[in-house]
Amino acid sequence: MRKNYLLTPGPTPLPPEVCLAMARPIVHHRTPQFQVILKEATEGLKYVFQTKNDVYTLASSGTGAMEAAVVNLLSPGDTVLVIQGGKFGERWTEICKSYCINAEVIDVEWGKAVDPSEIQKRLKANPKIKAVFTTLCETSTGVVNDIEAIGKVVKDTEAVLVVDAISGLGAIDLKTDAWFCDIVVSGSQKGLMLPPGLGFISLSPKAEKLSESSKCPKYYFSLKAAKKAWAQTDTPFTPAITLIVALSEALKMVKEDGLEKIFLRHKKMADATRAAVKALGLELFAPSASSDVVTAVKVPAGIDGEKLVKTMRDTYGVTIAGGQAELRGRVIRVAHMGYIEEFDVIIGISCLEKVLKQMGHKFELGAGVKAAEEMFARKA
Repeated sequence: MRKNYLLTPGPTPLPPEVCLAMARPIVHHRTPQFQVILKEATEGLKYVFQTKNDVYTLASSGTGAMEAAVVNLLSPGDTVLVIQGGKFGERWTEICKSYCINAEVIDVEWGKAVDPSEIQKRLKANPKIKAVFTTLCETSTGVVNDIEAIGKVVKDTEAVLVVDAISGLGAIDLKTDAWFCDIVVSGSQKGLMLPPGLGFISLSPKAEKLSESSKCPKYYFSLKAAKKAWAQTDTPFTPAITLIVALSEALKMVKEDGLEKIFLRHKKMADATRAAVKALGLELFAPSASSDVVTAVKVPAGIDGEKLVKTMRDTYGVTIAGGQAELRGRVIRVAHMGYIEEFDVIIGISCLEKVLKQMGHKFELGAGVKAAEEMFARKA
């Protein structure tokens, strides 16, 4: 018998309250009983999004919400600006190209954040740009972008700002309205402490106005249909009933803690993780722009990064993430979002130490755990 620990950037661990909520008998979705739950969940989402705008729940992963953003805003032949600094920035480009939308790209070196002045320069050079697509936290690199600064750049232009907050929402600050974010998309399996299967999308009046002229094909992901259904506290198609019941429960927990406290907890987990890996002689992949959601760490020379992740998972039951695309085998990613606390981090660091020592990396055994505990003690 072996316990398993999940320290990946999605899916993340589930609180017992969420698991129990999913064990309740199912209700029918076209009933007053489910409407109460759906309304509670939607109001909770507005709290987490920090918005007064409409927020819609989709039976999809976060990528479905990304696609919904593209097809509801744009028409074939439109021009958009995409910030690419990792796999998920690239996903915006891939979705746009699938719908014959011209994507101008700002390629950002992986491990660094975008410079908002570069976005300003591109928007001035091409006033035909209708949307700017970016990420809050680029999960593949552990980088956080300055959405507040980007919002200030985009707000006085004709373009709308679309933010992928799939791995950041509910873990790090994102003030949708105050930072002039026109569309924010997210997913259930990250900071919101749910299984995969729900996508979320918020829509500002500016985005809604642009959507009126959209000619991209859409049916299941039509936000006009979602808005029409929501007028009756309903969904246009069969929702993921059990997941929405669980969502309502998770959001009650979020509101009980309060966003400020949650953001501070995530920062504490991130600071402890980074102190620990530095104590092991490891180097952060994004030292100047690291997100409090996930820490990307360079694999030391002579160590097989893929084997490291595999051994931790298959031998010791501690699952972290490896690198993606060009970072495959070159970085490991340790998540500290959602239902993760101090001792989860300590267990993860302890296992990392054990496997690194087995693989021949030179360091003082226990140095990482000590550094993490000292950081936790300072931030108690």
